[in-house]
Amino acid sequence: MSPHVHLCLVLHNHQPIGNFDGVFEQAYQDSYLPFLEVFEPYDALNISLHTSGPLMLWLAERHPEYLDRVRLLVEAGRIEIVGGPQYEPILTMLPRRDRVGQIQSYSSWLQRNLGVTPSGMWMPERVWESGLTADVAAAGMRYTVLDDYHFKSAGMAEEELRSYFVVEDQGQLLRVFPGSEQLRYTIPFRPAHETIDYLRGIAHSNPGAVMTFGDDGEKFGTWPDTKSHVYDEGWLRSFFDALTENQEWLHTVTLAESIQNAAPAGKAYLPDCSYREMTVWSLPAESQEILDDVSHAMENDERWGHLESFVRGGFWRNFKVKYEETNEMYARMMHVSDRLAKAEASGHDAGELAEIRDHLYRGQCNCPYWHGAFGGIYLPHLRNAIYEHLIQADTLLQEIEGTLNTVSATAGDYDYDGQQEIRLSNESMVAWIDPAQGGRMYEWDLRGINHNLLATLQRRPEAYHRKVLAGPSSAGGDVASIHDRVVFKQEGLDQMIQYDRYARKSLMDHFFDNEATLESVSRGESPERGDFVELPFEAKLRRGSDRVQAQLRRDGNAWGIPISLTKAVTLEEGSGNLSVTYLLENLPPASPLHFAVEWNFAGLPSGADDRYFSDVDGNQLGQLGERLDLTDVRGLSLSDRWLGVDIDLRTDRASGVWAFPVETVSQSEAGFELVHQSVCVMPHWIITADAEGRWAVTIDIATRCENAIEVQQHDHVNV
Repeated sequence: MSPHVHLCLVLHNHQPIGNFDGVFEQAYQDSYLPFLEVFEPYDALNISLHTSGPLMLWLAERHPEYLDRVRLLVEAGRIEIVGGPQYEPILTMLPRRDRVGQIQSYSSWLQRNLGVTPSGMWMPERVWESGLTADVAAAGMRYTVLDDYHFKSAGMAEEELRSYFVVEDQGQLLRVFPGSEQLRYTIPFRPAHETIDYLRGIAHSNPGAVMTFGDDGEKFGTWPDTKSHVYDEGWLRSFFDALTENQEWLHTVTLAESIQNAAPAGKAYLPDCSYREMTVWSLPAESQEILDDVSHAMENDERWGHLESFVRGGFWRNFKVKYEETNEMYARMMHVSDRLAKAEASGHDAGELAEIRDHLYRGQCNCPYWHGAFGGIYLPHLRNAIYEHLIQADTLLQEIEGTLNTVSATAGDYDYDGQQEIRLSNESMVAWIDPAQGGRMYEWDLRGINHNLLATLQRRPEAYHRKVLAGPSSAGGDVASIHDRVVFKQEGLDQMIQYDRYARKSLMDHFFDNEATLESVSRGESPERGDFVELPFEAKLRRGSDRVQAQLRRDGNAWGIPISLTKAVTLEEGSGNLSVTYLLENLPPASPLHFAVEWNFAGLPSGADDRYFSDVDGNQLGQLGERLDLTDVRGLSLSDRWLGVDIDLRTDRASGVWAFPVETVSQSEAGFELVHQSVCVMPHWIITADAEGRWAVTIDIATRCENAIEVQQHDHVNV
């Protein structure tokens, strides 16, 4: 057989639910459109193209002319449309009904709008578990692409990975192409001839081999520095020229053509895995550092080439452990999915259920559920978008159930930790409380604007903080993969790294030294003198005709002094207010104690004049990124005119109030940056017991949502 090789070029173009419209447009102008313009004249070249559902819907609305051009190339046989789950979820985190439903939903959309029914799919983030095989096959898919790392983790040698393989589960078959890591790192970062030389060697050693490149289309223009490299400096044209010049032995083919024309290399059973970098990111920070140190220490060892495939990182599902906030989103999503399944079984209107299902599917978009070289969970607008759709789905479910206009209190293991949580709900809001974790409120949904005020994020150690402390670096003048770049988007980030001992939630009950200050508390340097922040509270639910109450009590201590703390959270029918009454008992006489209640508010960003603090008289006190140290006041207001919400916190006795921004130093594809996560507001008192050793305060929070319809429409256009 004469030396020849088949090359499958598989591009994955994606923008997540909730990303800014300007980001979509910039990626279109920098990547999607110019790639198509360069590709069109090369008649001898074929590619497989996956465009995620969120991006495809945006293109259909904003740039239908792009889809017209793609459609012509599909009809010419030059582009194969690759399907997948509609809103790009990690399939392993979904129940089977949603896995199959998402894939079939997108296949139907592609058939209606592009006239194609895909037979293959893109596996989001290449996160794989064997149990997916049967579900993917049941959804009508015959093949997909994973990384060669998956196969190497099963003990296969790189020389064996020269075609696709068949995987099996429960008698269902799926064909899987191993995407080459070598090609992922040379395309487009190395000169085109290096890729050609690599493929020429394979053509001689394995005539007829099928090699697969499967990676992000954003590498071609959107990733940092790549637009200049790929287009202005002509890398993509040089690559396509090289492919064309060598087409006698180097054939670019689609995945579908490979299935038709080449036999599988055999059968494989692949371990639960993802691409190599993802396995590292899913590890705890300390374990990441250890793995990184070991890998660097061994990389020049002659044995490393044989050992590297067996040195594995972590497991994707452990992002739900690494980031408590991921588990909160996941559990919220599962709660909606389960209720939707019950509504379907009850025979509710199919059109109403379809609208709810679309919100659920949008709320499953993977990007904010994890974190690596991309912002992921650290990007507030992506977290907010997930909750926006899940809250909207929840509200629509209660409408069809006929329970929206009632006030209710229920208990269940809503976050899958083996403990009971509490859900208080009325037509305006839903409050989720965790008695086992300090009786804290961990989610607070405002239905009027579909916003979770507690979509917050705890500041925690990350392995890449070592790079922040070491300073920026370059790639020696060459364009670099985002996995190799160390770029600071602003100065002084090494001075801004801080860590929180506790989650950034609300109803967090602190005892500080009497001398504690705004500075010491905001930096996490004030010792915690009580045991009420994270330890369990006893909980009771009280239900009245027009109100519900969660009563939480803990017999704990502060400074070793036994203290009983009771807090009662009350929600009334039809009200946008939440009332919390605190009662502290068994306080020592004539011994002043410093008590504070922490509240956090997410989605109210800093740096804009239309997002501001006000005092009880309506006087503005500055933007929400300001640090406030107020004394002898009875409240504080937070306003966000763009989001359309006012939050008025009032106390029935004068207090001090600390307020400060919670900001993270985090990593994105563009570099390291400071990200505003939430606003912490902490009323605090130096308390002295009455004659019976008691002290009490009531905190009322009123929420007002304005322009809710306009905000929802604006966000819908963005996604």
